[in-house]
Amino acid sequence: MGENRGSIAFFATYRPPVPLDIFSCPVPPSSKEDELHLTDGNFFNYDCQVIPPAALKTILRRPKLASEATEADVDSGRLTGLIFVSERENNLEILHIALRFNDNPPKVKVFSLADVYDANTFGGVRLEDSGCIGGGYKVGTQTIDHFLIYVSTKEPVQERRSPWTVVYKTNLRTGETERLTPPGTFDLSPSVSPSGKKVAVASFQGKGWTGEIEDLKTDIYVMNVDQSELGLERKRVIVNGGWPTWGSDNILFFHRKEYYGTTTAWRVFRFNISTGETIPVTPKEFDAVTPAAISENKVAVATIRMKSKFSDVRVDAQYRHIEIFDTTVQGQSVKITQNTSPKADHYNPFVIDGGKRIGYHRCNISSLQNEGEVPKRFHKLDSPHQNVGLFRVSGVFPTFSTDGSKLAFVDNEFKAVWIADKQGLRIVYEREGPDNCFAPVWNQNPEKDILYVCMGPSFNAGKQLDIVAIPDASSGNGQRRRLTKGKFNNAFPSTDPTGERLVFRSTRDGGDKKYKNLYIMEKADVGEYGGKITRLTNGPWVDTHCQWSPRGDWVVFSSTRDKPKDAPPLDNGLDPGYYAAFLVNVNNPSVVVRVVQSGYDIAGHVNHPVFCPDGKSIAFTSDLAAVSADPISLPLFIHSVRPYGDIFTVDIDPDDITKNENVQKFHRVTHSRYEYSTPCWTIFSTNDPNAQWNLLLQEAFEFEPACPYTYPDGGEGWHMTGHLCIGRRCC
Repeated sequence: MGENRGSIAFFATYRPPVPLDIFSCPVPPSSKEDELHLTDGNFFNYDCQVIPPAALKTILRRPKLASEATEADVDSGRLTGLIFVSERENNLEILHIALRFNDNPPKVKVFSLADVYDANTFGGVRLEDSGCIGGGYKVGTQTIDHFLIYVSTKEPVQERRSPWTVVYKTNLRTGETERLTPPGTFDLSPSVSPSGKKVAVASFQGKGWTGEIEDLKTDIYVMNVDQSELGLERKRVIVNGGWPTWGSDNILFFHRKEYYGTTTAWRVFRFNISTGETIPVTPKEFDAVTPAAISENKVAVATIRMKSKFSDVRVDAQYRHIEIFDTTVQGQSVKITQNTSPKADHYNPFVIDGGKRIGYHRCNISSLQNEGEVPKRFHKLDSPHQNVGLFRVSGVFPTFSTDGSKLAFVDNEFKAVWIADKQGLRIVYEREGPDNCFAPVWNQNPEKDILYVCMGPSFNAGKQLDIVAIPDASSGNGQRRRLTKGKFNNAFPSTDPTGERLVFRSTRDGGDKKYKNLYIMEKADVGEYGGKITRLTNGPWVDTHCQWSPRGDWVVFSSTRDKPKDAPPLDNGLDPGYYAAFLVNVNNPSVVVRVVQSGYDIAGHVNHPVFCPDGKSIAFTSDLAAVSADPISLPLFIHSVRPYGDIFTVDIDPDDITKNENVQKFHRVTHSRYEYSTPCWTIFSTNDPNAQWNLLLQEAFEFEPACPYTYPDGGEGWHMTGHLCIGRRCC
């Protein structure tokens, strides 16, 4: 039976609330009217490249496309082809081919690679990225076939905190697929040389992933596209570089983060393979990333000329814009998108028609039905588990009632609590003023209809944070009852199955360093106002993200108790991690078992663990799969304090806690360039008609409120990232 173990909900960080789409401009543009929309405008579309005419003709010979167009359409210029990432297939981030008919008006047809080629090769839950075309050159009298070169995460990796990103090539004529990345190595951002003979990649080879979530410090390797004659011939050409792009078969451009005392700058460089010379292309006074080479001397880049703070309402110079730099003309650039959409961020340029046009992706504000209103949706995703459903909530901290009839979450500004049930979708509690509300959770006894939320300033262990009950939550009467006393930081409540007791984490005995341990309220209805508080865990560390098991005998939680004493206070300038998931026996708190850790000997994150309703699995968010794309290419500006990655599960023995120590096998549930976090698990499948919130999935239900930060010229204000919950994670 499909999804007979229920479904998992979660939310995404860094994913824009407004769909990304692909556009281009002539060089130089004069106004917004010069901008051309390149796709059909459906779903999220990004990371695009042009398919060369000869390769497009090969693709058109595939049975699926043979009736769509002719080679004459390509020769006449009526038909052009694009390869790009789209989320239209079950909300997976995978490559698609677009046939763009340059008629009046233009017409675009989009096909998945599974449609055009083998569904076995391009099927299953995975991420695909960085599609580009290689081959097509002559060796003697023989013409080498064209290949699609791309990144995929389709091959499972059981090593912890290891990327899954592997570069493959698929023969556009036969559909045969080979792995280009050597075994045990992981690559990003492939780029094919103008001749079609070489491919450059940003690689983790020889170093692995260190936990960095902005400056990956990859090295750039070059190898042959076709290995039949000379083999792979893979060699490192650049130390510490990313996002390679070819100006010629001898010239590479790339980006790198440079450090100048207390300041930093992302810069684009030009590398001569023959001489080994590296020269800077962009100045150190502002950031420049994701280059796209036009020639040996010209390159399009994305720039951010003025740095921003999270609280800023940005000016034009603080947006990410596309510019062209010429190494033969110092101190000058050709500005592209500043002339079309000055208050929009533009990402990952690509070259069209030899540089006569420059493409990119940005948020497509014209896709909104009502100007300024950002739609929020529940998105069903393909799940790698046939018996477990999967969907993404636009809000934050989703939580299900035990009977699965109600779904609650908070908005992205942490000011309102929403409920989805048989009465529809609505706000049941709103918070005004500087304090926030977050981490809602239902009382496990559904007859009580009680929600618990955390209220106060978030992400500051030194500030008072209270646990508050919202009785008769479904009624929306706005009543609340404070359960905690004192000036402590209390959070992440969870009741036992009877709904009478409540576990939470607190700094109340944490001393000056604000350590956090777990405590139990013996009376969940009154908390500390008439009830006893019992300490469950005790130690100089952080115990957090706790949930009571469905049987009531265990509590699962995340903890830093295994953090080495000599560990640095920060890891890459962020939370040092060392979080692992543990189980504690409520009736015998001395029995504590570590279930799953992130890294074997380095910092990592296993956070927000939750039980499956049958108690046989635990879902959590973690960096077990490292990163799946170059983070600086994504729509983010300030990194989160907790660098999560994807949703994972482990299977456990629900009867014997000791058998769950250091579970080795984990299952990756999501494959995303964004960060997926705070899972919750319900007994209902995503197709069960008895769960009324399911109607919101089936009907693509939208809810507002309006977003005051969107701009009618196609841009989005700085606080767009507020809607993404950048940095809004806590422990």
